[in-house]
Amino acid sequence: MALAHELDKSVETGSLSDESKGLTYGELIRDYEPLPDTKWRFGKPNYARVNKFYFQNRTMKHKEGSLEAVVQNLVKNWEVESHHIANPHQWKTMDVSKFQAAVNGGCPCNAQLMADVGPYNMLIGETADYTGKISFEDSNKNFSSSLPQGFAFEVLEVYSGPPTVTFKWRHFGKMSGTFTDRNGKQHKGNGEMLNLIGMCIAKVNEELKIESLDIYYCPNDMIKPLLGK
Repeated sequence: MALAHELDKSVETGSLSDESKGLTYGELIRDYEPLPDTKWRFGKPNYARVNKFYFQNRTMKHKEGSLEAVVQNLVKNWEVESHHIANPHQWKTMDVSKFQAAVNGGCPCNAQLMADVGPYNMLIGETADYTGKISFEDSNKNFSSSLPQGFAFEVLEVYSGPPTVTFKWRHFGKMSGTFTDRNGKQHKGNGEMLNLIGMCIAKVNEELKIESLDIYYCPNDMIKPLLGK
């Protein structure tokens, strides 16, 4: 994710910077190019801080052009759209006419619903300490506050290639900020690393556009550490 407090709402259009793409670190890790008429939801995203954290703390460096590198780039581009472009008709990484996403075999959501509620709320849902009923913007602000250096993503392993791509992933960030639970109570982070591991089965078409995502992980593995538990 690009951090909520680093978004410039005055910049509604334009391409990502070289720093956001990773080029200032000598690698292209996110090559997203918006359509000419695309408007950024909260302002143009800035991935400088999370990229720095990613390069400092990643565990895998995939060979350029490898299946792992291709899948990782696709997921990072998907994150750009799902977090930062409000209009699904401006999305390029997904076939929005078919797209569905489900977590742990639950009820799938379509592209419009994900655009409305946001990826965090869709992926976490309802737990004892988090509610997915908060707004898209509030969820982004909460996790940007909790993980102020960003919540980086990497592909660990890819088990099968297109059209059914099965892979293991890691999300990671330093808990050095403040998380607000569903009851409004704030929890100061302990500065430790939050490591979240999961699996995903992604179905893609011949253009590598995502048709469906089946994601498997434990949401409490993300929320409980933010409470200091």
